[in-house]
Amino acid sequence: MRQLDKRKLLFLLGLFSYCFSYAQVTIIVNSIPANTPTGDIIYIAGSFNGWDPGNSAWKLARDTVSNTLNIVLPAGTGSVSYKFTRGSWAKVEGNASGGFIPDRTFTYGNGDTLLLQILGWEDLSGGGGGQTSAAANVSVIDSVFMPQLNRFRRVWVYVPPDYALSSQTYPVLYSHDGQNVFDSYTSFSGEWKVDETLNELYAEGDSGIIVVAVDNGGGQRLNEYSPWVNPSYGGGQGDEYADFLIQTLKPMIDSLYRTRPGREYTGIMGSSMGGLISTYGGIEFQQTFSKIGAFSPAYWFAGASAFQHVATTGKQAPMRIYQLIERRSGASYVADMYRMEDIPFSLRVL
Repeated sequence: MRQLDKRKLLFLLGLFSYCFSYAQVTIIVNSIPANTPTGDIIYIAGSFNGWDPGNSAWKLARDTVSNTLNIVLPAGTGSVSYKFTRGSWAKVEGNASGGFIPDRTFTYGNGDTLLLQILGWEDLSGGGGGQTSAAANVSVIDSVFMPQLNRFRRVWVYVPPDYALSSQTYPVLYSHDGQNVFDSYTSFSGEWKVDETLNELYAEGDSGIIVVAVDNGGGQRLNEYSPWVNPSYGGGQGDEYADFLIQTLKPMIDSLYRTRPGREYTGIMGSSMGGLISTYGGIEFQQTFSKIGAFSPAYWFAGASAFQHVATTGKQAPMRIYQLIERRSGASYVADMYRMEDIPFSLRVL
């Protein structure tokens, strides 16, 4: 056999690698929960389709011979994040108890066929599903489109217990990581019990507020919750996410609910990376927000940029900023919180 020229060999190896990396991926689901409603269509949603949970182009087809569901994903490169749904984020897959599971992932080039099982659904109880722990006065707006990011997202809304019986208008608090705010079955490591706490305060005479909580984007969470890029972890889409809150979500909430839309009645709150984007969003968009809640804020992610932003932007209108951290979060977290607290925050006339 004639020896291959070295350049030809390298070309063939490169071509093989290219073709392998760009190969299509077939996903086969060979098991679904027994309580899956008959006739429900199962979809795949992920980073490849803007996390659209019910797009007909991404529904799984049934193979009657093998009794499996399958879909072929177009060729691509890199890592992909995804989940299965029954057409909406309110009907997303969960673990065997119906609890939250992290995004599924795969990387092109690691194989062209994935054999998977769906263990449970977040919205179903018994037989592989879970029971929500959210209060009765918490509702879901499913599949809200984020035009700034070309993605879809589930949004939770808490209203005071007497909302339907009154004509009162309410302040609004916008929160992130919506999976964790109200419901233990969708939370990553335990819910925040915001609904239970506010209901207790209402019973003690508090007039109440509306809380709007936006689900995080799973694999897009770090990107969306920081306007600054961390060279190791990503970021850089925080402005687009904040624009979604201000330009798309807030007008929608103000039109659907009896809100007090003024800045003096509007706050933003989050934990960890949600604390970072809350501090950034509240300072950057003081025409919209007058209150910031930052719990264990991940200022480390942005480095010096988070502190410089607050110092250079300054106070343009009256603000209330609340920071909270547990010392067991780590000395660096505590030091960053005090560093942020010590920044001069004088009123600036623009």
